[in-house]
Amino acid sequence: MKKPMMLLFFCLLLFLSACSSSNQPSSSEANNQPSSSEANGEKQNQSDGEKTEVIFWHAMGGELEPVLNEIVDEFNKKQENIEVKPIFQGSYEEALTKFNTVAGTKDAPAIMQIFEVGTKYMIDSGKIQPVQKFIDEENYDTSQWEKNISNYYSVGGVQYSMPFNSSTPVLIYNKDVFKEAGLDPEKPPMTYSELKDAAKKLTKGQERYGFSILNYGWFFEELLAVQGGHFVDQENGREGNAQKAVFNSEEGLRVFELIADMYKEGTYYNVGTNWDDIRAAFQSGKIAMYLDSSAGVKAIVDNAPFDVGVSYLPVPDNVERQGVIIGGASIWMSAGIEEETQKAAWEFMKYLTTPEVQAKWHVESGYFAINPKAYEEDIVKQEWEKYPQLKVTVDQLHDTKPTAATQGALISVFPEARQKIVTAMENIYQGMDPKQALDRAAQEVDRALEVANKKQEN
Repeated sequence: MKKPMMLLFFCLLLFLSACSSSNQPSSSEANNQPSSSEANGEKQNQSDGEKTEVIFWHAMGGELEPVLNEIVDEFNKKQENIEVKPIFQGSYEEALTKFNTVAGTKDAPAIMQIFEVGTKYMIDSGKIQPVQKFIDEENYDTSQWEKNISNYYSVGGVQYSMPFNSSTPVLIYNKDVFKEAGLDPEKPPMTYSELKDAAKKLTKGQERYGFSILNYGWFFEELLAVQGGHFVDQENGREGNAQKAVFNSEEGLRVFELIADMYKEGTYYNVGTNWDDIRAAFQSGKIAMYLDSSAGVKAIVDNAPFDVGVSYLPVPDNVERQGVIIGGASIWMSAGIEEETQKAAWEFMKYLTTPEVQAKWHVESGYFAINPKAYEEDIVKQEWEKYPQLKVTVDQLHDTKPTAATQGALISVFPEARQKIVTAMENIYQGMDPKQALDRAAQEVDRALEVANKKQEN
């Protein structure tokens, strides 16, 4: 990728990915940057009794950082020859920007956490070591991984990275106002017509709106995929470099028409683009139903002053449900570092996927377990008794059909494409015809793809 394209890419990365960590680090964490010798993860002189150092750059700030650090500490205590050092690097966008400055050199971290929309970029960079190498070398059984998660990071039969923190969207609703409106709180809307009908009954003028979706491209992608719709051509960019956007299809138009119709009816609340704003609107009773990340369910249940329900994404009437796309991030192994360090990094990656570790991660972070056996652990069973809503998110994932639609699209200009969808949604609120808004967004993404493909060819 040439420098002009690289600059464009990183500017566009300012638009957050699904479930990006919104917590800010303390000043001490932000300044805790590795030196050149510390960051490279080079093999230490084990003849002197030192360990192979594995530097792990991540974006898990706030409450998630202590959880991750504890997992790393438990791994290190069990090792005689390996020591993993987790280093917080800011947001996903900031972390990727820093990684780009050292990628492919001995100063690169051994392990790097990258958000899902950076997948295509990482593959094309040539600066990473696909984990498939180690899977093949020891005939590692990847069937123990959740296929509907690992499939996102697999292209052409090659597993490029190991899934780590993964989430999907769900419908969250206020059970108390369901009862108040004469709706069954145990029967949330599953189709568009049911959603629109429920929203009408739940709306009380400007005091309370029935439904809302954050103006964020990820939710559109999910509502498209659950119908089996693709975002771009070339089998969603998985059979070659995508040339054209195809989200302005019948499936995409259904989503935009749903939003337009409900907005005109006064049952849909335009909350903007801020995650905190839509969650606050729900908790205050301003909206009765909305879409959120599965990773946020536990916090919503804890903070809402009413009984919270969680359900699958609604689908258009008479459309067969396909399932959801994974959001979140995965961990990648650097190329250009010593093989011994890569092997040590692989040992840590395998440790992360064990049922015990994944059970702890699921319970304390809200993200899915990469290894489904984790759900059989006692701590998970106890958590599900307290939060039955969490099981709903897992059930929706397990009911997902593995297709090119639910695997998710692969394009290097994803951040820009998501912003085009946001603009299109905002145009709807201004009265633009849904088809016109969607077609315009598709044309703009086509141009971005054309530029990106030409840059890659050069």
